[in-house]
Amino acid sequence: MTEVTDAVGPAGRPSGPAARYDELIQPRRVHGSLYTSPEIFADELQQIWYRTWVYVGHVSEIAEPNDYVRKSIGPQDVIMTRTADGEVHLLLNRCAHRGNLVCEADAGNSSSFRCPYHGWTYRNNGDMLGYPFHQGYGGRNKLELGLGRVPRVGVYQGFVFGSFAEDGPTLEQHLGEAKGEIDRLVRLAPEGEIELSAGFLKHRARANWKLLAENETDGYHPQFVHASIFSVAESGIGALYGEKSTAVTRALGNGHSENDLRPEFRRLGVPLGWFGTTEEKVPNYVKAMRDRHGDSGAEEVLIEGAPHVMIFPNLFIAEIQLFAIQPLAADLTVQHVTAVQFKGAPEMNKRMLQQCVGSVGPAGMLLADDTEMYERNQAGVAELRPEWLDVRRGVDREEIDERGLTIGGATDETGMRGFWSHYKHLMTEGRVR
Repeated sequence: MTEVTDAVGPAGRPSGPAARYDELIQPRRVHGSLYTSPEIFADELQQIWYRTWVYVGHVSEIAEPNDYVRKSIGPQDVIMTRTADGEVHLLLNRCAHRGNLVCEADAGNSSSFRCPYHGWTYRNNGDMLGYPFHQGYGGRNKLELGLGRVPRVGVYQGFVFGSFAEDGPTLEQHLGEAKGEIDRLVRLAPEGEIELSAGFLKHRARANWKLLAENETDGYHPQFVHASIFSVAESGIGALYGEKSTAVTRALGNGHSENDLRPEFRRLGVPLGWFGTTEEKVPNYVKAMRDRHGDSGAEEVLIEGAPHVMIFPNLFIAEIQLFAIQPLAADLTVQHVTAVQFKGAPEMNKRMLQQCVGSVGPAGMLLADDTEMYERNQAGVAELRPEWLDVRRGVDREEIDERGLTIGGATDETGMRGFWSHYKHLMTEGRVR
């Protein structure tokens, strides 16, 4: 075993916040302490979650003026609001006076928020409205104290992202090639918009957030972890993730990755085969799609289907459902999950909601499998030996596609290596070596 000098102490544990991530993250392996160390988790919050662009929510969740919904950026409690002028704001749920929460409801409609502790009141753009007994503050001049704001808010195709960094790459620069995968999802909606209106489930996992992010585009595990549901449902999904599959795993840059199943769907050539249904079962949806895209365009869209993409650090679009990953501690993560709904497609929306409940609901048959693996992984990486986790699968058979992106086979760990490469860049950028 290669010794990791200046990076880990006794038994492979990190020596402190100055741990050398360039040593902990190597081309074919990563160190176990990356999943277990509270110090590293605290470092991640500063270097990643409070610095890069993070997915927060969707504009459809605040469709009307003065709508609001509580969201998160890592452990931070964020209120996503739409003001009367239609602007989207991300506010921190903390009174500027004594730090009390100003919003208790998960969602609602209000032009202001009033702190229950001392009555300080704020507009839904974060500005101070007023406070009781103003004579105690000198009488005439209102204090210049408002709610904390996420400095940068960006929206792409209705997806709302926030960044605590005052400057840096734009949202479109951060998304890069992943924009095309969001576009693929949206073009499946007859009215060109998706909605997140079905409500969210919250799944708590006693595991590090990176185990979840790695898993989302890991094509190596489905035939084993999900073998029972594939067998019972007589699903052809398992075959998409095999050595004979023509599907690919693609690193999209900036830590994003995808399982591109389109080669398999194109080979089969069955409209809506990606969804496990037929045109005859959703005729109104198919007609609406043909009206929007034309016959040949609709044929292509309906055959290729929705994306399976992980957008760094926390947005996972799994064809018909969306996951937002929220890290709370080195060994605690919450997944917020909802069914995607296509605007103008009631037939499909009902089916997508039913399938979402069946796969990731309280008695769902997919997420339960994955969560068991996350928690077993977390228990395993706490063991002293071996210190490293292997991420070399497919590294010697990777290729570069026509867009200059790295691709591997359907079961290769190409996306995982792309994740770790970007993670390493964010964790080491600006550090004194």
